[in-house]
Amino acid sequence: MMFFARWKTAAILAVCLLGALVCVPNFFPKSALPGWARQFSLGLDLRGGSYLLLEVDMNAVVRERLEGLADGARTRLRQQNIGYVNLAAEPAQRRIAFRLRDPSQAAVATGQLRELANQIPTGIGTATPDIDVAAAPDGTVTATLTEAGLRAKASGAVEQSIEIVRRRIDETGVAEALIARQGQNRILVQLPGVEDPNRIKDLLGKTARMTFHLLDETANPAATTPPPGVMFLTGESRTGQPERYAVRRRVEVDGANLTDARAGQDNRNAEWVVNFTFDSIGTRRFADVTRANVGRPFAIVLDDKVITAPNIREPITGGRGQISGSFNAKSANELAVLLRAGALPAPLTVVEERSVGPELGADAIRAGVLALAAGALFVFLYMGLAYGLFGWLADIALLINIMLMLAALSLLEATLTLPGIAGIVLTLGTALDANILINERIREEYKNGRPALSALEAGFTKASGTIMDSNLTNLIAMACLYGFGSGTVKGFAVTVAIGTVVQMWTATTLVRLMVSWWYRAKRPKELPVLENGRGLLGRLARPMFRLVPDVTHIPFMKGARAGLMVSAVLSTLSLIGAFYPGLEKGIDFKGGITMEVRTPEAANLAALRAKVAGLGLGDVGLQEFGAPDTVLVRLPVQGDEAGTQTAVNAVRAAVEQVAPGTRVLRVEAVGNRVSDELFIGGLLALGLSLLAMLLYIWFRFEWQFAIAAIVTLILDTTKTVGFMVLFGVEFNLTTVAAILTVIGFSANDKVVVFDRMRENLRKYKQMPLRQLVDQSINETLNRSLGTSMTLLLSAVPLALFGGDTLSGFAWVMLFGIVVSASSSVFIAAPIVLFTGQNRMRRGEPTPPAAAKAGAPIGV
Repeated sequence: MMFFARWKTAAILAVCLLGALVCVPNFFPKSALPGWARQFSLGLDLRGGSYLLLEVDMNAVVRERLEGLADGARTRLRQQNIGYVNLAAEPAQRRIAFRLRDPSQAAVATGQLRELANQIPTGIGTATPDIDVAAAPDGTVTATLTEAGLRAKASGAVEQSIEIVRRRIDETGVAEALIARQGQNRILVQLPGVEDPNRIKDLLGKTARMTFHLLDETANPAATTPPPGVMFLTGESRTGQPERYAVRRRVEVDGANLTDARAGQDNRNAEWVVNFTFDSIGTRRFADVTRANVGRPFAIVLDDKVITAPNIREPITGGRGQISGSFNAKSANELAVLLRAGALPAPLTVVEERSVGPELGADAIRAGVLALAAGALFVFLYMGLAYGLFGWLADIALLINIMLMLAALSLLEATLTLPGIAGIVLTLGTALDANILINERIREEYKNGRPALSALEAGFTKASGTIMDSNLTNLIAMACLYGFGSGTVKGFAVTVAIGTVVQMWTATTLVRLMVSWWYRAKRPKELPVLENGRGLLGRLARPMFRLVPDVTHIPFMKGARAGLMVSAVLSTLSLIGAFYPGLEKGIDFKGGITMEVRTPEAANLAALRAKVAGLGLGDVGLQEFGAPDTVLVRLPVQGDEAGTQTAVNAVRAAVEQVAPGTRVLRVEAVGNRVSDELFIGGLLALGLSLLAMLLYIWFRFEWQFAIAAIVTLILDTTKTVGFMVLFGVEFNLTTVAAILTVIGFSANDKVVVFDRMRENLRKYKQMPLRQLVDQSINETLNRSLGTSMTLLLSAVPLALFGGDTLSGFAWVMLFGIVVSASSSVFIAAPIVLFTGQNRMRRGEPTPPAAAKAGAPIGV
């Protein structure tokens, strides 16, 4: 109803006021705000910084657990005089195994192993052992890490790693760092303001596990294989020469018992050292070991390397010690930081890196704001001039819509990225789709003879179902993108989803309230929906143009077969092109390294290419990128993630040698596993969105409409892929977001036409289906074209001003909008016609004169 109770009006205004209050803090510095105020934060692509995805090496966790169990088993079996052979850890099978000399001792041996498994800390937090012990009749005993134990070790290792990573980064002084778990064994690290994360990567890449071991003086370090219970480790002798040590595997004192570590200088020779302090447990164990082994060498081992191995001169009972070696001030401080933060339970590998300098971040903000401003201007003018007073009211609602979007992002404390800004720009176009549906419906009802108030009421009521259906399809696409996307693309999905929900409310509730205020104030006898205004204000209050005439009788279905054939040919060619020559996969999906560098003066491409090519990193691509002093460097994916990081550092050094003073503006490095996962995730997002829309449309409409919609969406998608192949647009996460947005819009457009077909099927019981389909398309022509126009007007500024990051996204969007608008008429409608010819309607078409007489005025 157009009448609003006072409480309802107050509630709507309260939502708008609350949105304004929540949105305003984003325009002030955080330091000047009260504690309750919330802000959204800018992503690293807007303010500069580094994004690292770290992976915990679970193989190392399993190997350490099994080696500890094997070492303990040797001691236990010797103490019980149980003979055995071939005791070894088998990490591939997640077990240790040995064979008893006397199989009759199997019960005693398994009992000792079970007792040992319960004594070794597992990190599970329950009484359930993580080792399954079994004995075979031939005397073979195995102790296998269970699935529950493996999951517990993985979870514990990741949680412990997150805490240690947080401590290490805090020690470096990086502010507002984000550290979070991602998936089963990965850690996401975002470092705002850090252009070159090499120092951080060095700190995070070191396990920094320090242990204290006795040396085995009976073993020969020059032997090829160590004796049982001994490992050969390298280090430096007192003279600085490389030396090999025979170190007992048994850990006498663990570095986990350290409470403090500080860099300092030795009073005797001024060399840099690291002074450390133990807790009470470490102090007692250190004292016991040094008291019992006076005169014997004692090795300090850090990450499987012997730092020093001095002889124990006297018992050390004070819980303090000193690590000496070939340190300088920097290396001593870094080691102290690592020891204070604690040891990682397993090595961390950087599997994905993205760094953006502040210059590019500032450029991205300018490009995003310019695209947003231009898109808003174009869309505002179109709505106002095309729909008069009701269009200007929709513009006011759109401003409030943007405000509420920013407020929602603030409440969620979300991160706004450059694709997120693109999402806001696109929301300008999609937000007005609902208003276009309402305005066109009001116009149609008014021209059909309804009084002003009745036309307003019918317009809002009848359009609401179509608005719900069309926007839910868009939400489905964004949900799939969020579920399988990564990084900044998730921000795009969140932004568009919030904008979709908010615009449904502003269009159906807020605009309705404003129209009711206008109606009660003016009590007009006619509505300003026709083009007959006088004077400037009168013309502005009424529509000034129509994209197509109100009444059209275009026989679209005469070209039904031709449209399907042309579409099939284009889609087939697009599919062929997707495999040969193939899509140009971006770094997200094929892995590799992309670096954008800026030299002090015009870049010498030949010298840079020769230097980088000489690194032996595969086929190197260098090209000028936007300016003579800016170069884009592309390298193929390396053998493994560690190799990728080595390659990034090598290219940095090589470029600096050729052009001293070169600044690295952007780095993107994606390893094999991550790129495969992102590619599979992108395809899953596309496939699931198509399936979800099929199910939804099947649920809401007859099956003929669902089949038509899904076939059309697939054909639209394939043609979009063909466009990308033809013009060399990269296939990456950003363009996947564009394709999903196109799918959402395409489904939206189909729903509008299908909804009118369904309405006409109930309204005209005897009208032949071919005539009914044509009439439905003609009646919704202005709506379909109007929505396409607002999206085009919002997407064009992204293509022109959005910068290199969003150019591919914007051009895919523009092509997809055109294809989707045409496919509703020439693909979806013909499929409905041919599949429903003998089910929805029977009989011969009526004569043209009769058809014209029975047809309502089209809109």
